[in-house]
Amino acid sequence: MIAIDAPSAASVIDSVTEWTRLALDAASVIVIAIGGVQTFRELPRALRGRMRFTQVRLDFARYLAMALEFQLASDVLQTAIAPTWEQLGILGAVATIRTALNFFLSREMEHERELVGTDDGGTRSLGTAVSEGPASGPRTAAGTTV
Repeated sequence: MIAIDAPSAASVIDSVTEWTRLALDAASVIVIAIGGVQTFRELPRALRGRMRFTQVRLDFARYLAMALEFQLASDVLQTAIAPTWEQLGILGAVATIRTALNFFLSREMEHERELVGTDDGGTRSLGTAVSEGPASGPRTAAGTTV
């Protein structure tokens, strides 16, 4: 049986924790990048009225919520490596802010889902910029021109 002394084991755990933290930070960046690319790809269709703008926002919000979860997990691991009172205070503040952001983002996503379910024209979030064009006039709820 191999005997491992406590300092060596602690060093291995710290190293694994640090690499995991970096992987979580990288995952957060990747998720935001993928969400941003997808949003930029879908945004022109939404602005032309071929796709619901609220759906584009919902899709991007899901990516942001996931990235916030990765970042929060990374912060928890960083504090697990060297837990000083100052770092615990910073973690508490950051965790509170990220949790609040995630909470309000989730609430907004829920509200937007309700709009998507009731909004046939997909134009409510953009206002008159899409629902009323200068040449076509206002549109009805079914999307036909008046």
